[in-house]
Amino acid sequence: MKKVAVIALGGNALLRGDQAGTIDEQEQNTTDTLENLVHLIREGYELVITHGNGPQVGNILMRNDAGESVYGIPQMPLDICVADSQGGIGYMIERMFRNVLKKHHIDKEIVTLVTQVLVEKEDPAFSAPTKRVGKIYSREEADRLLSDKGWEFKEDKKKHDGWRRVVPSPKPIGIMNEKVVETLARQGTIVIAAGGGGVPVYIDEEGRVRPAEAVIDKDNASSLLASRIGADEFYILTDVSFVYLNYGTPDQEEKEFLDYRDTKAYLEAGMFGEGDMAPKIWACLDFIEKGGRKSVITEAFKLEDKSYGTKITMEYED
Repeated sequence: MKKVAVIALGGNALLRGDQAGTIDEQEQNTTDTLENLVHLIREGYELVITHGNGPQVGNILMRNDAGESVYGIPQMPLDICVADSQGGIGYMIERMFRNVLKKHHIDKEIVTLVTQVLVEKEDPAFSAPTKRVGKIYSREEADRLLSDKGWEFKEDKKKHDGWRRVVPSPKPIGIMNEKVVETLARQGTIVIAAGGGGVPVYIDEEGRVRPAEAVIDKDNASSLLASRIGADEFYILTDVSFVYLNYGTPDQEEKEFLDYRDTKAYLEAGMFGEGDMAPKIWACLDFIEKGGRKSVITEAFKLEDKSYGTKITMEYED
């Protein structure tokens, strides 16, 4: 049986921080990243691809604002905006990957699934929103929107005169259509799923699927998907080549190989930034704990070079 790898695209895999975000830039970044996945296919892996949506869904929310204020177009809720971003980004990844595979004379099908991800209705995150989304507002605008729409806001630390909407980020507990993803992948189809962490939904008292006004961490959802489909390996592609201990200090140390126990100890000691590397490490450890063979964190454009990247396994491997 062929091995299955789940690849989570994030950071500069789709959009670099110093770029304007044009479609040409995103398509080129995506193509460059996907070129680095070809070797996995040649090594016999079946691929499931997930992706972030931070800048894109933020732009959709701002278009919502502009459409309502200028033309009176009703705003769409956050779940619809996440689904919009899944479709658009998934389409871009699928089209770019088809071109990459054609270039390398590889004949494989690719499909994009707009994926709903289950959360608990009573998740504590719903009473303590933390995830910033959308544009920066003045204090007066934020107060008005709080009154009109019930949105919650926090002051943006980078711009002290600005306020941003905050929404819950609940823990994912299930992937809708996970069996479809697994079946397609094991049959040889490249599947793009759970984009932006998935569209958050919950099951109400009558068993109906209901939308949640929230966003889900992309790496957590990707790790859960990888576990639920029995993937062998889980990759997080970001903007650094390795995981570092004492990052940004004179004692900075890159780690190419880590085992589960040491990694968890480093994490619990606060060695990794809470808003940066720590969520990625937790996602990797969760995958390993649930039976995954290996997690890898590496730079998007260096995946093919196996001398790069931090490999996390249950026991140390060299």
